Amino acid sequence: MSNILKKLAIFLGFAPPLVCAYPAYDFVTENGSQLHLVGSIHMGTREMAPFSADLLKRLKKADALIVEVDISKPVSFETPDNLPDISQRLTTEEYQQLIQRLDELGLDIDTIATKPGWHAALVLQATQANIAGLKSEYGIDYQVLQAANKAAVPIIELEGADKQIALLQQIPDNGIPLLKDSLEHWQDNDRLLKIMVKWWLSQRPIERNLTLPYGMGGDLYQLMIANRNRLWATQLQALPKGNYVVVVGALHLFGESNLPELLKENQATTRYDNGITQ
Repeated sequence: MSNILKKLAIFLGFAPPLVCAYPAYDFVTENGSQLHLVGSIHMGTREMAPFSADLLKRLKKADALIVEVDISKPVSFETPDNLPDISQRLTTEEYQQLIQRLDELGLDIDTIATKPGWHAALVLQATQANIAGLKSEYGIDYQVLQAANKAAVPIIELEGADKQIALLQQIPDNGIPLLKDSLEHWQDNDRLLKIMVKWWLSQRPIERNLTLPYGMGGDLYQLMIANRNRLWATQLQALPKGNYVVVVGALHLFGESNLPELLKENQATTRYDNGITQ
């Protein structure tokens, strides 16, 4: 009887679906597809490798791995380098904050002075993560992609590198809002990295309703997070019937217009399956 009641609670959405020892949801869609939706961290610590044996087991049984972009393939792109000096695109206070962060990170202003703001933001964020001991080869999505290639599991991209670059280029003022956001929420980003690493090292289920130190909001949040979640939800619901492991950035699983809620809301018959095989 208890099993029946548990399944009923899950079906009705009363039971928390985050039950793995890492951030993940299980869904069954209208056409019977099973989605294991995993919240990745793109850079990780040495202790995060190898990743969860449970996730590897699920991956090997999957019909395909779905990721934002297949970073196991070579990606090349050119960033514009002819914009006005970044000191002219920031307020005096913002520019001083930028110089302070660059000094802390051991970076030279000349490397980003005439680059788009989004490029400068990504350089700062990647270097911040590196100094915190995080490396891309220990990132969950990279590790999962390597495992999928080894096991000959097909890989499907939700966006691909070209679309991600095009998205960054949609940010107004050549991406300056993303740079300003990175500077404003510098300490929040540092705490957030530590929280997400802990998720993968703790070996305990993740709390469902989290309040994260994540400052991005407004139009930038809609462009970078919410709108993408809506597109992904549509893509995932349209998949041919199958068993899929879906790995996206962990922040897409939490907050306003998060991907799990969109999957639930946009299709009334989508079920939280809580890891129970149907």
